[in-house]
Amino acid sequence: MARHGGTRGWYGKVVGAALGVTLFAVGASVWTAQADAVGGSAKAAAPAKPAVRTVATTIAHASDKGAHGVNITIDDGPDPVWTPQVLDVLREYGVKATFCMVGTQAQAHPDLVKKVVAAGHRLCDHTVSHDTTMDKKSPAYRSRQILDAERMITKASGGVRPMYYRAPGGAFTPDSRKLAASHGMRPLGWNVDTKDFERPGTDAIVATVQQELPNGPTLLFHDAGGDRSQTVEALRRVLPWLKQQGYSFGFPVR
Repeated sequence: MARHGGTRGWYGKVVGAALGVTLFAVGASVWTAQADAVGGSAKAAAPAKPAVRTVATTIAHASDKGAHGVNITIDDGPDPVWTPQVLDVLREYGVKATFCMVGTQAQAHPDLVKKVVAAGHRLCDHTVSHDTTMDKKSPAYRSRQILDAERMITKASGGVRPMYYRAPGGAFTPDSRKLAASHGMRPLGWNVDTKDFERPGTDAIVATVQQELPNGPTLLFHDAGGDRSQTVEALRRVLPWLKQQGYSFGFPVR
């Protein structure tokens, strides 16, 4: 945003000594594989830590849908008033979005984080406290802001990790981008800043999208930080308009 302050059981019947041994060996192998799939074993109850995929450190702007794709990104929530309304509009038009969540908001509203994930949207780390001046502060401070938010969002979601990192106000630094990427979070930028946080009016928000879309596919909206009724109504107009223009809705490249 702009700067502003299953495991399935198995069983077998032993029909002979040799066949029994074979079934047992095969069955044990399957059981082990299934246990591994859920991060457990006969003795270990704790889930295995999922592998982190290596991602690029460069700031992503493109869409995984290609040249005629757009990415809807929603910042600063979740919010108990506005996030459900945004989710309703996205569901109405069959659109998936990327929600850039503030750690404290995710911690306060884990039910909403889970709803976002259940609806098929993606998560993005937007730091703990949305400090737009964090690029001026120490690497240790930036690390805490990014990694603590990652933990908060992952816990609130029930174990789903954020796939992106968006610096508040675009306050990226080389070290923060490298840190986020090392944790599997692609740094995420934007191409169209709708300025909806300023509440300029629904018409103005829609006009900004229509005028600035040639700048690139990643659109920035907000579902927290104040009254977002204009954003909700703008999305209700922008999403069908984009479909009429032949655009597909995707996610930022990874």
